[in-house]
Amino acid sequence: MKTSFAKIISPHCSMTACSVSSQEMTLSVGDTTFLDYEGIKQKRQGYGPQGRGGNGLLLHSALAVDPEQGQPLGLLWQKVWNRQHRPKPPKNETSRQKKKRQTKARKTARERLFEEKESYRWVEALHAVEKAVGPSTRIIHVFDREGDIAEVFERLNTLDNTGLVVRASHNRCLEHDPNRLWEKLEAQSVQFEYEIDLPKTKGRSARTAKLAVRCCLVELQRPARLAASQPLQVYAVYATEVAPPEGEEPVSWMLLTSEVVTTVEMAQTILRWYTYRWRVEEYHKVLKSGTQVERYRLASEGMKTLLGFLCVTAVELLRVTYLERTQPQLPAQDVLTPLQIKVLIAKTPKVPKTLTVAWAVQAVARLGGYLEHRRNTPIGIQVLWKGWAKLNDLIEGWLLATQET
Repeated sequence: MKTSFAKIISPHCSMTACSVSSQEMTLSVGDTTFLDYEGIKQKRQGYGPQGRGGNGLLLHSALAVDPEQGQPLGLLWQKVWNRQHRPKPPKNETSRQKKKRQTKARKTARERLFEEKESYRWVEALHAVEKAVGPSTRIIHVFDREGDIAEVFERLNTLDNTGLVVRASHNRCLEHDPNRLWEKLEAQSVQFEYEIDLPKTKGRSARTAKLAVRCCLVELQRPARLAASQPLQVYAVYATEVAPPEGEEPVSWMLLTSEVVTTVEMAQTILRWYTYRWRVEEYHKVLKSGTQVERYRLASEGMKTLLGFLCVTAVELLRVTYLERTQPQLPAQDVLTPLQIKVLIAKTPKVPKTLTVAWAVQAVARLGGYLEHRRNTPIGIQVLWKGWAKLNDLIEGWLLATQET
């Protein structure tokens, strides 16, 4: 039975899957974010513990991205859940009793089926997206280090149209090779150098990084729990930054992929695809700073219902923002309905002859308080969100007025 959250996002995910089904290939970039509602004291049921005393929900997103330009296309799958609160330890518990209780809890956790573990979401995304998208489209999932799980590689062998690019987290043992993963790649000669633009993050300034790249085929050693599975053969693409700026941590990416990497062009493609993974982080940022999803104080079921609406709104904001950057001359009809265009024309002092995506985004941003004399300043997500909300209010008023007329 579908939850209220799933019912709300399902139409959008189905539309995205349908739109990418006409393409030969698309990327599905995945990531998990924490939604913290620590301030909720009276409605804690349905929320769960998070790090550092947090209380809230977890949201995993699979975002469709164009493999050529990195244009966000929409959501393919999402999952929301909460962790369970642990029972409080018995009063007057001795240190020996505590140690015994913790040992038992660890053993129980180890014996849980993989499908019951939180990390199953990475495999769940593989199956859900391949099922949703047509068989003529190859889906390449792009994960960060959290997705470096043996079961992810193992499940690829059972899927027909699914591939993977994941940043390695573990220095894994290799089959039939005394070296581990990092030592194996470091022993390879540098095959080429490649420049990549890095966006600004909390711990890094925006810059163009020159990467030295090594590649080779490896076979990952299967853990004992997967001993009966097929060999886990992947290509490794190892990129390390050459002469990083003083005071900056050098970039070092060990990427594992199901795709065949035997040319410089394909290795460059894998690196470029990995940079598109930041799109899903931007999406979660839009969800938090744009729609301000964490400011609401509702009971969990009500919050999950609202979350469904906000998730779809956030991805539309992200999609429109990137279209305005990459394809500003597309017709406005690609991002707005006829009624939205009609209302915006009525609110715009000077309407151009050709209505483009660039005009549409600027017109919506003006409703949110964007100032004309600051055209050299990029349009921010918050001002776009405010404009989008105001546009919806104007449309509601327009409809009421026309009905009365």
